[in-house]
Amino acid sequence: MKVQTLLMNAAIAALYFVVTLVVAPFGFTHIQFRLSELFNHLVVFNKKFFIGIIGGVFLANLFLSPMKADLLFGLAHSAISLGITIFLARYIANKMTLMLINTIIFSFNMFIIAYMLKVFAGFEFSFLFIWGTSAASEFLMMGAAIPVVYLLNKRVNLAASV
Repeated sequence: MKVQTLLMNAAIAALYFVVTLVVAPFGFTHIQFRLSELFNHLVVFNKKFFIGIIGGVFLANLFLSPMKADLLFGLAHSAISLGITIFLARYIANKMTLMLINTIIFSFNMFIIAYMLKVFAGFEFSFLFIWGTSAASEFLMMGAAIPVVYLLNKRVNLAASV
């Protein structure tokens, strides 16, 4: 791995952690209000950002999550969702379309987090309610991030960053 790629991924992991830290009281419930989810769109522009995003999720869940099960389930949710998006990027060239699909993938896959919250956190709500609220909040966070990441790419050219 090139030094520039390693440094970029370290910066992404650190930024993911810091942004998650800012909203930590709201980021680990069935609402899942995490501004840091905007970083998930970076793989649309360059699959090499996968490592930085996963590193950020790992750090955030290790130090900020009230449940250590979040290390396994949060990482699984992110890795599976990012992997699907990376796979689809082979066939979908339009970045806006791919970011919308990425948003849908992450939102749908919130059933992984809902399961964790239901089983390990003992939430009193039904599984479908937890899945619905966490998926809705994921969709809103990532949907709102689409124009931000798109404009960032126009300014920085994320594809050529590493």
